[in-house]
Amino acid sequence: MSSKVTIPLEKPLRYDPEAIAQKYCKQKMQVFKRSLQVLLAIVDFTFKWWLNRKIGLSKQKQLRQAVRLREILTRLGPAYIKIGQALSTRSDLLPSVYIDELAKLQDQLPSFSNELAYKFIQEELGKTPDQIYAELSPEPIAAASLGQVYQGRLPTGEVVAVKVQRPDLAEKIALDIYILRNLATFFQKRYQEIPTNLVTILDEFATRLFEEMDYIQEGKNAEQFANLYGELTDIYVPKIYWEYTNRRVLTMEWIKGTKLTHLAEIQSQGIDARSLVEVGVQCTLRQLLEHGFFHADPHPGNLLAMENGKLAYLDFGMMSEIKPDQRYALINAVVHIVNRDFSTLVQDYIELEFLPPDADITPISAALTKLFNDALTSSVAQFNFQVIIQQLSELMYQYSFQVPAYYALIIRSLVALEGIAISIDPDFKVLVSAYPYVLKRLLTDPAPQLQPTFNNLLFNNGSFRWYRLETILMNFSNTKDFNFGKALDQGVSYLLSEQGKFVRIRLADELLNLLDAFGETLLSKTPVIFGMQMSSHHQNLAVNIDPEMLEYLKRIWILLQKLPGFDSIQIAQAVAKILMIPITHETGQYIVKQVLQRSIKRLRSFQVKK
Repeated sequence: MSSKVTIPLEKPLRYDPEAIAQKYCKQKMQVFKRSLQVLLAIVDFTFKWWLNRKIGLSKQKQLRQAVRLREILTRLGPAYIKIGQALSTRSDLLPSVYIDELAKLQDQLPSFSNELAYKFIQEELGKTPDQIYAELSPEPIAAASLGQVYQGRLPTGEVVAVKVQRPDLAEKIALDIYILRNLATFFQKRYQEIPTNLVTILDEFATRLFEEMDYIQEGKNAEQFANLYGELTDIYVPKIYWEYTNRRVLTMEWIKGTKLTHLAEIQSQGIDARSLVEVGVQCTLRQLLEHGFFHADPHPGNLLAMENGKLAYLDFGMMSEIKPDQRYALINAVVHIVNRDFSTLVQDYIELEFLPPDADITPISAALTKLFNDALTSSVAQFNFQVIIQQLSELMYQYSFQVPAYYALIIRSLVALEGIAISIDPDFKVLVSAYPYVLKRLLTDPAPQLQPTFNNLLFNNGSFRWYRLETILMNFSNTKDFNFGKALDQGVSYLLSEQGKFVRIRLADELLNLLDAFGETLLSKTPVIFGMQMSSHHQNLAVNIDPEMLEYLKRIWILLQKLPGFDSIQIAQAVAKILMIPITHETGQYIVKQVLQRSIKRLRSFQVKK
C-alpha cells in the first residue's frame, strides 16, 4: 500500500540511443579513454587469472583474485557492477570465494559523501534532511550500484529506508552503453552467425537500466507489483512514501530481514529456506505467466526472509513485461516439455520467436527430445540454464535459433532465482515445483491460445487420457495454495462454457462408451432361458469394460479425496448444478439418443434360439 499523497509529476527518464550517439560521437577522446580503461582492466585480470591457473592457486591467492575482480567491477561502474551481481548468484559457475566477494556488489559498494547525498535530498524534496526526517542514520546502511540507503524515521514514527542516487549516474551509464552498443554492432556485422541480435538485447537492458535510475518510476513499479502479487500469502512488498520521494530520492518502508543465501541465520529463526525458494518460484510463475509484469533483478540483496516467514521483495527499478501471447506460449512450452511432446514444443519456440516460422521441425524435434527428456526428474543443479545454454549452443547455429530481445530479461530473472535455489537446495526440482501452477493456468484460463494444448493434454484421437487426469490430480495434491472448492467451481464453469464444448462432447462420448460397454457386458450374460443369443458377428464386436480404465477411475477417486479441502457435498452440489443447466439437458439427450440407437442395433443382432 502507499500513502494518499500525490505522486510527483516529473518527465520520465528514458533511454534514447540516438541522442546518446549524437552526444558521444562528438566526444571521441572521452570515448577512447573510457574504452581503453575498460579494455585494459579486463585484459589485465584475464591474463593474471590465466597465469595463476597455469602455476596453481593457493586459497589465499584465489581470495586475492576474487577481491581484485570485485574491485575492478566496482571501479568500472554501474553497468559492470550489474554483471557482477548476476554472477554472484551462480555458485554453479564460480568458486565460493568468488561468490562471497561478488555478493558484496549487491549492497556493500563504496558509498559517496553524506554532503552530496544531503544536497540531493534537499534538491529533490525541497527541504533539508533534518526538516524531513525525525532521524537519519549518520552513515549509509548499504551502498549498491545505483545509490545508497540510509535508515530513517518519519515525524509520524514510521521507520523508513531512504535511497539516494549516485552522482553523475546517467552520464556514466550512457557512456558505457554507447561503447557497448558500438561493440555489439561490430560483432553483429563481423560474425553474422551469432544467433541473436546483440544490439536489440543491449537496448532492452539499457531501457530498463534508465528506468531504474528514475525513482518515481521505481515507486510506481513497487505499487503495481504490490497490487498484482501482494495478496499472495507469503509475499510482502514495502510501502512507498510519495511525500518524500522524487526522481533521485526514494523513501519506502524499512524491511527487517535476512538474505536468502544466509542459510544459518534463516534457520536459526526457525524459517525453512527451501520453502521460501518455493514461494519465490511460485511468485515468479505468476509474474511471468499470469500478469506478465515481472521483477528482472531478483538477486539475494533484493529478496529477504522476514522474521514472520514471508518473502519480501525489494528494489523495483528493473522491471519488465511479457505480452499475453508470449505468456501463453511459455505455458504451452512447459506442458509440452513435461509431457514430452517435443514436436509441438518446436511450434512453441516459433511462437516465442526463437525460431523462424519456416524452420524444419523434424531435426529440431529430435534435438529437443535429447535436451529436455529428463527435465522433470532433474534437480536445479543438474538441469539449469547453464546446462540448457551449453546444449542449445550447437542448435542455435545449426537450426537458426535466436534469443529474442524481450526474453533477455526473463533469462536474467530466472538465472538469478535459479542461482539462489542452487545455493539453498541443489536438489530442488524447478519443473516439479512449477508444473501444478502451469496446469492450473491451463485448466482455468479460457484463452483460445491454450485450447489446443488443453485438448491434447486430456485427449488422444478422441479418447480420454485417464492417466493424465491422474497425474494432474497428483500434482495438485502437493500444491500449497490449492483450493478444492474454487477449482471445482472453475472446472464446472469451464465445462459449461463455449470454450468447454470440445471437452463436454468428448466426455459425453467417453460416458457413452462406458455405458455401452456396461450394457454389452450385461446382455452378454443374459441367460439362455430368454431364448436369445447374440450373432457371432456381434459377439466378435462386443465391447468390454476396460479394467485399466476402471483402475484409473478408482485411483482418481482416491486422489480426489486426498486433495486439500475435498468435500463430497461440494461435488454433489456441482453435479446438481450441472444437471439443472439446459446445456446438460442437450448433452443428456444426445447420450440417451445414442444409447437407444446402439441398444436397438444390439437387440436386432439377437436371434431366437431354434
